[in-house]
Amino acid sequence: MVAAAGVALAHPHRREKARRTARVWRLTTRRSLHWLLVWVRGRAADEEARARLEERFAIRSAEDVARELGGMKGAIMKAGQMLSFLADGLPPEAQAALATLQADVPPMAPSLAEQVVREELGDEPHRLFLDWAPVPVAAASIGQVHRAVLGDGRLVAVKVQYPGIDRAIRSDLDNLETYSGVLASVMLKGLDVKPWVDEIRERMREEVDYRFEADGQAEFADRYRGHPAIAVPEVVRERTARRVLTSEWAEGLTFHQFLETATEPARQRAGEAIFRYFMGSIHHYRFFNGDPHPGNYRFAPDGSVTFLDFGLMKRWEPGELESITPVVDALVAGDADRTVTALVDGGFLRADHGLDSALVFEAAATPYRPLLEPEFTYRRTWVSGALARVLDLQGPYGDVLRAANMPPSYVILDRVVWGMSAILGHLRAHNRWGAILAEYREAGPPATEMGREEAAWRAAT
Repeated sequence: MVAAAGVALAHPHRREKARRTARVWRLTTRRSLHWLLVWVRGRAADEEARARLEERFAIRSAEDVARELGGMKGAIMKAGQMLSFLADGLPPEAQAALATLQADVPPMAPSLAEQVVREELGDEPHRLFLDWAPVPVAAASIGQVHRAVLGDGRLVAVKVQYPGIDRAIRSDLDNLETYSGVLASVMLKGLDVKPWVDEIRERMREEVDYRFEADGQAEFADRYRGHPAIAVPEVVRERTARRVLTSEWAEGLTFHQFLETATEPARQRAGEAIFRYFMGSIHHYRFFNGDPHPGNYRFAPDGSVTFLDFGLMKRWEPGELESITPVVDALVAGDADRTVTALVDGGFLRADHGLDSALVFEAAATPYRPLLEPEFTYRRTWVSGALARVLDLQGPYGDVLRAANMPPSYVILDRVVWGMSAILGHLRAHNRWGAILAEYREAGPPATEMGREEAAWRAAT
């Protein structure tokens, strides 16, 4: 009887896995067949007609992706949200379709959220909290957030995980390994897929256990407490468990509200705060947030930023940052030959690549161009253009891409570099980015007024 019940319970899980897998395969197949049709027709068309075909393909693809992924939760939804924020180079209709992935996903029923709280914290929400809002204020890819009040009067945000989301994520990652393997065998022949997927799997495993997130958030709250432009909400440990995380409520404007209302000085302050948060975490604290999604920030009118959501974190293991440091050193120095040597030594490039050093340098430096200029303004068009160049196998860097590998240590960092760049592009952030980075990598002098404020804060803590 018990065995039969276990089999019966497993059936819904297998059906859900099959359903998610089928949706992604259908989407992949449709897009592949559509692209093949565009390619065949484009060969016989003139340049203007080919451009129209490719624009229609981009719009149809974006609409298809939004339709299939819009109701899905888990790793696939997170990937879709990041894609939607990096889509500035697409036609406006395609951008509009993908923008729907930025919106909150459908929440779970209030009774189901209350059941998770009861199972994790041992009592009903209305007994654990002085006040509990049954309707969530936000619903995302892994959990949803409820507003509540503690017995001592503190306003808090209670993140409740969707039941079964861990199984959905495992299914998504199994699919990712399959699709990445196909991609590598056909296009990116230098890519070693398994360690790349294993790194993502380990990070996502931590993300579905809110106790890991609580530890990371508490560490960041402690490190940035009192910072002049960066804040992190405090964790409420006594109301936190594996699938429930409670932290102090963060007031502030959403990213899009801030973009609509911010003054130019506030925009620039926010951009610098975000850059300092990521670069300081990566290079100074060796522990960083790997999810630079615009929904994970709250802004004060002066541009100060509160950072939310510490589920996807990466802590450098011994030797990991050191394997990347020579590459960054060579890029910042503008030394093409040394860059190629560092890329080969770090596992980013095959030793037998046979490529021109100048071409390799140009490709590797693409996302780091802001660090190589005395001053630089991030723009949405620059970010989308740079991303398009480093993904285009038929473009000028195609040979470099085919000889390239993605060491697992770099997977989350790469996500941060492009995601942060997209955020700064929306803010039109202008600064001496290389000089700011030198503060964290080389203990360089403060490059800006915020740098001087931060130095004074650090000295006082």
